[in-house]
Amino acid sequence: MNINFKELANKYQTPYYVYDFDHITKQYNELKSAFNARKSLVSYAVKANSNLSVIKHLAQQGAGADCVSIGEVKRALKVGIAPYKIIFSGVGKIDDEIRQALELDILMINVESEAELERVDSISKELGKEARISVRVNPNIDPKTHPYISTGLHENKFGVDIDTAKRMYIKCKNSENLDAVGIHLHIGSQLTELEPIKESVKIVADLVRNLKAINMDISFFDVGGGLGIVYDDEKLIDTNEYAQMILEALFGLDITIVCEPGRFLVGNAGTFVTKVLYEKVNGDKRFVIVDGAMNDLIRPALYNASHKLEVLDRTEDVSDCNLVGPICESGDFFAKNVDLPKTEHNDLVAIYSTGAYCFTMSSNYNTRGKVAEIAYENGEDRLIRKRETFEDLIALEEDYLK
Repeated sequence: MNINFKELANKYQTPYYVYDFDHITKQYNELKSAFNARKSLVSYAVKANSNLSVIKHLAQQGAGADCVSIGEVKRALKVGIAPYKIIFSGVGKIDDEIRQALELDILMINVESEAELERVDSISKELGKEARISVRVNPNIDPKTHPYISTGLHENKFGVDIDTAKRMYIKCKNSENLDAVGIHLHIGSQLTELEPIKESVKIVADLVRNLKAINMDISFFDVGGGLGIVYDDEKLIDTNEYAQMILEALFGLDITIVCEPGRFLVGNAGTFVTKVLYEKVNGDKRFVIVDGAMNDLIRPALYNASHKLEVLDRTEDVSDCNLVGPICESGDFFAKNVDLPKTEHNDLVAIYSTGAYCFTMSSNYNTRGKVAEIAYENGEDRLIRKRETFEDLIALEEDYLK
């Protein structure tokens, strides 16, 4: 990543996020080409980074969209992703979201419980529409990842077990309003081991064969997302091995493979840049205080996540410290017990691998405006979301003051 963070700081102020769109293109092409031997659809997991310009960039590469709210569906449609490339997932869809998804005629609704299937059936009957659905199967496989981003065990809220899935597919077969076109699994995020994915895909592929045996035409096999990226020194799954494993599990099945990468496409493309305000020492503990905060980047506080970081143009007088923000919470930190050089007011700190689940999880806590987002492509930068002002923050409230 050859980006001049100082120039961007002068131009756009700090804190800010910058995304390397060339890297996103490279990641998309790597994954898409791994499945060249079969019919496939790469559906970007919009929740990873829902900036319209990011989604549009991926749409221009040919990506579809995996969405977990009707808002994300509308974002995908707004930037030109065709309805037949959009999947609506999520464990708790409200009736109006289901209704809108059916009216928008997207590829399929990914159903996660028998109760939800009943609601889709009822609403599709009410609208006089056939609902294309997939069922999310929970294979009860440990993904070997952080418990907050594990989704494939029975203790997780996502998906249904094999026996429940069978019942749901039989209900679809007997329903005039439900068309079961797909099957889905997703065991977790930031996966760095292939074996749990392999076990899960085999379990669900066997279910597909059983369904085909009773003349159920499953057209889409959705392997979910979850491929990990480098935050520190992780050893990653090889995309060609990943694709080959899936192809082998699906041998003999005429089926389109769908995958839903999010972090894999955008995670390492992003950098969060924040400015040093000052340093302080409490007893023996050194603190480097910056203008970014947990409302801008919550992963360290929420997951105890670790990101590589760098004080730009400083290398001397390195010592242990906590890198913290201005928010009135002890959880407002980016790193604890990390070795950093001595800093001065206005020094810049780059926090890497922040393209996924960072800005999208930001908030206005402490009445702090969300930061600017910048795209960097072909050596040029451009603003893709302006920094929020105080007026932006109160716009939905001030008209109701009494």
